[in-house]
Amino acid sequence: MKIDPIQTTRLVLRNYTKADMDFVISIWNDPDMGKYLPDPSIENVDKQYMKAYKTMEEYEECCYLISVFVETGELIGTCSFVPGEDGSTYDLGYCVHKKFQENGYATEMAQGMIDYAGAHGAREITATVHKENVASIALMRKLGFTIVGETQTRKIGTDIIMGVYLYRLEL
Repeated sequence: MKIDPIQTTRLVLRNYTKADMDFVISIWNDPDMGKYLPDPSIENVDKQYMKAYKTMEEYEECCYLISVFVETGELIGTCSFVPGEDGSTYDLGYCVHKKFQENGYATEMAQGMIDYAGAHGAREITATVHKENVASIALMRKLGFTIVGETQTRKIGTDIIMGVYLYRLEL
């Protein structure tokens, strides 16, 4: 799913392209930065998973975005959202590269996606957050999300089961 770029105060959230693949791998599959993500660590990445990176920009059901610092053009992180079938719900995700963490970029990315979703008819936003991800739990609270449930997910390519909170924000 492709969208027009989302402009925030310091960032542009633009569509993922194949040229972004190495940057995305450097975050999602890094054992430290990706520890709260369901994506596998680099040692568990297989050919089928790598193929997904090459076709992500063509996905119609999910919108993968790259967060770019307006002033320098540096890639800051990734974010995504999946609109529900009727467009009233959007599920969002985000990840900031470790060299840019603790600067408010995750807040800015998430708020930009929330604003976009609201402007396009969403009535609620959902997100899943790993139970040990203190920073994302704090961000969900800051943005007004509430916990509506808990579940578990398996880290791809491993036997690791991760507990996650299910969050919702009504617009």
